[in-house]
Amino acid sequence: MATLQSLADLNRANTQTTNSENEAPVHVQKLDAQGRAYATGKRKDAVARVWIKPGKGDVVVNGRPVETYFARPVLRMILRQPLEIAGRVDQYDITVTVKGGGLSGQAGAVRHGLSKALTYYEPELRSPLKREGFLTRDPRVVERKKYGRKKARRSFQFSKR
Repeated sequence: MATLQSLADLNRANTQTTNSENEAPVHVQKLDAQGRAYATGKRKDAVARVWIKPGKGDVVVNGRPVETYFARPVLRMILRQPLEIAGRVDQYDITVTVKGGGLSGQAGAVRHGLSKALTYYEPELRSPLKREGFLTRDPRVVERKKYGRKKARRSFQFSKR
């Protein structure tokens, strides 16, 4: 970077940076050495690491089929949402490792990671997934317990005696 000698140089430097900031960011495909797209998804206390690659639609979560890991149909529906929005239901093999939280938080984390991985593999899918809110990390987490209270807000039962 060149040193600025006058206010005119500073003004020129500022106009150059604002012109480049106004352009839309270009999203490119991000793949690893095996041709997979990788992304991390988070929800509550759960963290999911998601890899996708072209295939026949196999979904493996922590080494087990998705039907055994997420036994409730609602949780499997949450996982399928990004693929249905993108129209790619049986086109990718998905491998997931997920830790922390409960099953509901883990399903949300997998959905978040899968949405991000889809955008890394096919950048043109970013706008429909973003419109549905799948690329936004849900910031809600459990409120911490406070001292002098039974839970975060619940007080101990009051007794006059």
